[in-house]
Amino acid sequence: MKAYIFPGQGAQFPGMGKELYENDAAKALFEQANDIIGFRISDVMFGGTDEELKQTNVTQPAIFLHSVILAKSLGADFKPDMVAGHSLGEFSALVAASALSFEDGLRLVIARANAMQKACELRPSTMAAILGLSDEVVEAICSGIDEVVVPANYNCPGQLVISGSIEGIDLACQQLTETGAKRALKLNVGGAFHSPLMEPARLELQQAIENTSISAPICPIYQNVDPVANTDPETIKANLISQLTGAVRWTQTIENMIADNATEFIEVGPGNVLQGLVKKVNRAMPTSSAANA
Repeated sequence: MKAYIFPGQGAQFPGMGKELYENDAAKALFEQANDIIGFRISDVMFGGTDEELKQTNVTQPAIFLHSVILAKSLGADFKPDMVAGHSLGEFSALVAASALSFEDGLRLVIARANAMQKACELRPSTMAAILGLSDEVVEAICSGIDEVVVPANYNCPGQLVISGSIEGIDLACQQLTETGAKRALKLNVGGAFHSPLMEPARLELQQAIENTSISAPICPIYQNVDPVANTDPETIKANLISQLTGAVRWTQTIENMIADNATEFIEVGPGNVLQGLVKKVNRAMPTSSAANA
């Protein structure tokens, strides 16, 4: 069974999507996106610098566009038995699986990026990657700190990203290092994504999601906050609303997809980060990139 997986923020690179633009159908979608966004994001994707691509109002829609247009370019070859997306990638997965329209998905991603940017500006916050400790140890240390700091991205066994206030992250990194973490690396991000500090963004995005039509997808989707097979539109909508403040349970997502008979994982979007994470969950599992199909 084919599992298609869609990357999140951090997968962007200069020139992304340029080869897709040669296809007439893809070109039409890029131009439609330029009109919806209000500037030529395709020009930034194809010819922009790393710094330009790191701007939140560019990064999130750019990765979404690359992923969704790549999936659509596969045509009849895109036959998912199940889908999942890492953080932002969940929106790409929903559009690819026909639960969201292209236009609605893009508008939600734009609203998400703007809401997250505003939340980041309200309070200094950050994230850190913790390597070499069990999830349970990281969870226990975070829960004992009298600051906002929570597990945010369960990426693979032995790799958990934590999120919270600057003070909370600093305290957690110190304690986790003393406990035996191989690395406690603060990330170059603008805020505490997937933590309670994103509550203002969640409230803002909630209204946009509630006003958006979501249909049953063509195959089950495994969502970040509830990583089990799901096709119910109302549950999908509720999980999507919870995503900004909830953890990305990627390890559990991949484990559950494998338990549900996934036999290969195909990454749809820029980069190959998710293929690497799948291999760290199950080294024997075949992975590939839709970009090379």
